[in-house]
Amino acid sequence: MDKNKHIFGGGSGVVYDLKGEENMQLLVGILYSAVKENCKRLKSITNGMAQEELDYKGPNNNRNSTAQLIKHIMYVDLNWVYRIKGQQLPMSLREQYGPMIDVNNKLPMVKGKSLNSFISEYESIFKMLKDTCTQLKDDDLDTVVTFGHENEKQATIRWGLWHMADHNRYHQAHINLLRKWYREYPSSN
Repeated sequence: MDKNKHIFGGGSGVVYDLKGEENMQLLVGILYSAVKENCKRLKSITNGMAQEELDYKGPNNNRNSTAQLIKHIMYVDLNWVYRIKGQQLPMSLREQYGPMIDVNNKLPMVKGKSLNSFISEYESIFKMLKDTCTQLKDDDLDTVVTFGHENEKQATIRWGLWHMADHNRYHQAHINLLRKWYREYPSSN
């Protein structure tokens, strides 16, 4: 069978695959590619979002906004990049992107920061991940690192890369719901 043909017919000619960069080992590349696809999807689902919608907290004003969720995704990913590198997250980056949660164990409030700023910052974090993954060997995926608010949990780097993709996609569902509410409940905007 021609590997470029669609099994189910139709389609736009696009073949989706989890193929890493040429300078990455196979398994590292597959996991990196899953993160990359979700980063691209996050940009796509937030494309054109106005500031008011970015800061929107749901019809009852009690949900995390898209801005809070993007900031959270970025900070989680940044922490994983440094775990994968085997380094502590520098204080300057903690101050710039953190904290993970506020004193009330909630995502920190974010308001008035533009989507372009978020995307630019996220692209720099993603570039760090790409550079880190080009240095990883498939055998490195077995390395165990600590994570969690108090570094109380352990996981392999393999799980960490998978988690970055999964976590991003999980919060994309929240962002999609916020977008739906924003259109359906204009009086709460």
